[in-house]
Amino acid sequence: MAALLRGSWKSLRRCSKHAYWSHGLSRSMASKTPVGFIGLGNMGTPMAKNLLKNGYPVIATDSFPESCKELQDQGAQILDTPADVADKADRIITMLPSSPNVIDVYTGPNGILKRVKKGTLLIDSSTIDPSVSKLMAIAAEKAGSVFLDAPVSGGVGAASLAKLTFMVGGAEEEFKAAQELFASMGDNVVYCGEVGAGQAAKMCNNLLLAIGMIGTAETMNLGIRLGLDPKLLAQILNMSSGRCWSSVNYNPVPGVMEGVPSGNNYQGGYGTTLMAKDLGLAQTTATNTRTSIPLGALAHQIFRVMCARGYASKDFSSVFQFLREAEEEGQ
Repeated sequence: MAALLRGSWKSLRRCSKHAYWSHGLSRSMASKTPVGFIGLGNMGTPMAKNLLKNGYPVIATDSFPESCKELQDQGAQILDTPADVADKADRIITMLPSSPNVIDVYTGPNGILKRVKKGTLLIDSSTIDPSVSKLMAIAAEKAGSVFLDAPVSGGVGAASLAKLTFMVGGAEEEFKAAQELFASMGDNVVYCGEVGAGQAAKMCNNLLLAIGMIGTAETMNLGIRLGLDPKLLAQILNMSSGRCWSSVNYNPVPGVMEGVPSGNNYQGGYGTTLMAKDLGLAQTTATNTRTSIPLGALAHQIFRVMCARGYASKDFSSVFQFLREAEEEGQ
């Protein structure tokens, strides 16, 4: 992989300036031709639904056919494979769980690049290893298409409300051409630089998110043990210096907030398995760059243990429940 990147990456480098675009300030008015969408999970489905709401015909597929029904009922055309989608659309968005999934969907026997049309814009919103994004960009260029990495932040709630933040890496002119699509799914789009830079930004964001969620869960648990009402404690934190995204928007304690996974037995949201995967990427990258991330390493260990103890399919905020159960086991 390293040799391929060294030998081919120069052709993809662009001289670019950092750019920031906010929904409402600029929107391309390109014609609403069909958009391909591959990966209809917790995030992909609401993103694709917002494209439909904004008048884009959607051509989609997923490795689990049952995941396609909701979108099909709303008017999307469902096809069998990524290659079939590539044959019908010249703008394709992918939202997949991991690096191996992305490699298979793009370069596998039924992958996008088997039948991609020249000039197709490929946007990958998965959270994966930046080096894999670079490899996909090289493969896409060889097939005559253009690749952007555009991971997102905001979770299922923001995806449903079209309030995602996109972190985009790739050629700046292609970033500008894609803004009309991003506007249909998100509030903010940040241009981060060359391919892989979007993934780097997302990796750093999720590293902080994981550490912050564990800290919020520990703090809330301690306060409850000391006899504080959890809603009162959350109110105090959110008007004080301990305020953070996890305490304000995603409190991990059941009953404190409505409309978050902690109020629904930690169902939906961002799975513990995915967070463990993201922290694994951060850990590997930190090792490769000789960067010290002691809290990140501990967070990675905690979420891995959670996966082994039955929390894999629950939202990552279930770390609060994990801490409570660990205490009970120790009594």
